[in-house]
Amino acid sequence: MKKIEAVVRVEKLEEITEALDKFGYPGMMITHIEGHGRQKGLSEQFRGREYKVNFLPKIKIEIVVKDGDVEKLVKAISGIARTGEIGDGKIFIYPVEDTIRIRTGEKGEGAI
Repeated sequence: MKKIEAVVRVEKLEEITEALDKFGYPGMMITHIEGHGRQKGLSEQFRGREYKVNFLPKIKIEIVVKDGDVEKLVKAISGIARTGEIGDGKIFIYPVEDTIRIRTGEKGEGAI
């Protein structure tokens, strides 16, 4: 099993969740975060004054998947999230030792 963490633009969330649902992974964790990478924020104008926004809003999607599904889900997420512009996000993949469904005590891939 693997854990996929995807940090993406806020406006891409709905399309990504729909795609994951179609692949049979409707369960996921979503966190609203702020951050920046190479982009280093942006400058905006408000009432004639310019100010710098150092951290931009992003969404972190966390999902635990079967080893065999990692590549197709990463392809789907990156395909949807990619705009070609700086700030599209990142995907991280971690090994997961075990999963336990609290309600039933089920373990392993069956608990996903």
